[in-house]
Amino acid sequence: MKLNLSQIKDVTTGAVRIEEDDNGIYFYRFTKHQEELYKGHNESFYNKTFTTSGIQLRFRTDSKTLFLNVETVVSGTRSYFSLEVFANGKKLGDFNNFSDVELVGDYTKEKFPQGNFSKEFSLGDGEKEVRIYFPWSVKAILKELTLDDGSFVTPVKPRKKMLCFGDSITHGYDALYPCNKYTTKLADALDAEEYNKAIGGERYFPDLARSKDDFEPDYITVAYGSNDWNKCTREEFTCNCKEFLHNISAAYPNAKIFVITPIWRKDMTKSKPFGDFRSTGEIIREQAAGLNNVSVIQGFEFVPQDVSLYADLRLHPNDAGFKHYFNNLLKQVKSILN
Repeated sequence: MKLNLSQIKDVTTGAVRIEEDDNGIYFYRFTKHQEELYKGHNESFYNKTFTTSGIQLRFRTDSKTLFLNVETVVSGTRSYFSLEVFANGKKLGDFNNFSDVELVGDYTKEKFPQGNFSKEFSLGDGEKEVRIYFPWSVKAILKELTLDDGSFVTPVKPRKKMLCFGDSITHGYDALYPCNKYTTKLADALDAEEYNKAIGGERYFPDLARSKDDFEPDYITVAYGSNDWNKCTREEFTCNCKEFLHNISAAYPNAKIFVITPIWRKDMTKSKPFGDFRSTGEIIREQAAGLNNVSVIQGFEFVPQDVSLYADLRLHPNDAGFKHYFNNLLKQVKSILN
């Protein structure tokens, strides 16, 4: 039984729209208006809007097998990817384009093959909850999802919704497996549907915060500042940060908003027009002052200053680094919510 577009829409989480053409089914995490904002803002960032960060398929079924066929296309600065399949919380397997390559040192800029990838997964007997995590790093086009003939498919939706704004680390750089991104792990812990609006390389972009989605999130995470320090003056950063946070607070007055300050980066002692790297956190806290639904979380020490926890050995956490990030963030979020 090959699932049709209507069935795929029913079981998808994290997409604001889903479309189909002769090549397959496409998942979009940004609205058309938000894509247009990026088209005029930064062409490279616009291309990154089409990666499938945060997209999942979640459903209950009694099918014993699952067949997937996906086409991948590079849409950013990373070409490696993994697509993972879980049943009842246990990973059954994945397909990726890096398992036959020895990943040593900084592997993040290496070129990995794209194209059609397919695999059949054994789901086992009985009813189970299936979760398919799509890649954060590339655009993934679903060409086929087939279950056993006569099996049932029932959508599974989280109770809450979470919007995630940020730069490369929130986008997913550089987890090898999408389930290890801190946003995905946090959404799971909060029983929330992850809507990922992050873009690698991005800074505080006030217009994005002004462009509302057509749903009301329960939680919002905001994590910029590292690229702002690298590319902005202190005055530009202060202005953009203030406008972004005021826009997002006004757009979603009933959401709990967690603003995370930048984590450590190896080159943080370099001289920049901005000044001291750690002052980004102080400025963010100052600009969030007075916003009742905004809580600022100091993220600097979330990932230890050990380059083995960073895929590029300097800035972007690997899977082990993201574990530290998530564990420390969850403690802070729980203390705020409680």
